[in-house]
Amino acid sequence: MEVALLHPYYWPEVRRGSERAVHDLAAGLVAAGHGARVVTTRAGRRATTAVEDGVIVRRLGRPPERLASWAGLPRPAAHLPVAWRDLSRAAPDVAHAFYVGEGLAAMAWASHTGRPAVFSVMGLPRPEGLGGRRRALAAARRVARGADAVVAISAAVAEGVRRHLGGSPRVIHPGVDLRTFSPGGRRAGEPTVYCAAALEDPRKQAELLLGAFARVRRARPDARLVLERPRDAALAARLACAEGVELAEAARDDLTLVARYRAAWTSVLPSRAEAFGLVLAEGLACGTPGVGTHEGGIPEILDDDATGRLFAPGDEAGLARALLEALELAGDPATAQACRVHAARYDQERCVREHLALYRSLGAQ
Repeated sequence: MEVALLHPYYWPEVRRGSERAVHDLAAGLVAAGHGARVVTTRAGRRATTAVEDGVIVRRLGRPPERLASWAGLPRPAAHLPVAWRDLSRAAPDVAHAFYVGEGLAAMAWASHTGRPAVFSVMGLPRPEGLGGRRRALAAARRVARGADAVVAISAAVAEGVRRHLGGSPRVIHPGVDLRTFSPGGRRAGEPTVYCAAALEDPRKQAELLLGAFARVRRARPDARLVLERPRDAALAARLACAEGVELAEAARDDLTLVARYRAAWTSVLPSRAEAFGLVLAEGLACGTPGVGTHEGGIPEILDDDATGRLFAPGDEAGLARALLEALELAGDPATAQACRVHAARYDQERCVREHLALYRSLGAQ
């Protein structure tokens, strides 16, 4: 089976959760004996083609975004006619889009060829998330209702699709490579909290985390908070001034991430409106309990007290309590095993199998 995966951004330019999900699914399809082609964009007008981890990566030129602004679509969008042409030339068995604009291109291709188009919803679908733009909301509804199948990355996302976009999504959680993300080594000597989130994103609530950690330090003066250095220089400087906070360079490979999860006593994702929370699942796979907001998809990952704690959105004192309790969990020898067992639900091979079963149910071979 040949699968085309469409997303406007890709590694190494952008390494957020959805880009990782596309990368890992594509690599998993190849490992399972199938073909995978990622159709994405790059800065500038020239298109390039490369083979990365066995995956064909077609990077289309990213022209000015006047078309996206006029259409009210999420950026980028001006490359979409070229994406449609690229699909027509490559002739995959199924086109799987991970963005609204790409979904429109995949549906146009599917209408022309009779082959299936799949749309994955990677964020919580709320009208305010589309900037209140009627055209953007209409486009999202058109894709959600017109694709041959819609995938939601969590039950929370699926509920949002049904409520705001329509359609009947099925839930397939993103996968974690359990062979790479695994327990090992020793925890740091001091109580260590690790946050892998990109804190320049306001949804990640950097200030809330700083305030909560200051409370943690009053109870555990030796506690450390390890953060990925944000691209925003002003924010990085502010974070670096806080007591007990250490800034690490952004992880560019999985081995670096694994080492940080293994050393931490707990990982934390203080986000609002998080669709899933892949970094928490990665931490669990490394035997590290997690702390997250009781909102969105995070409660689906941290759904028992043996593997982490939840706190109410915006509750600084609640976040501090959750962090302190999770630090205590790390001292229990049974915690690492419980976390590992919990993470097995998100095995990457399971994710690939479920996607292949979906493609086959639509007639792709």
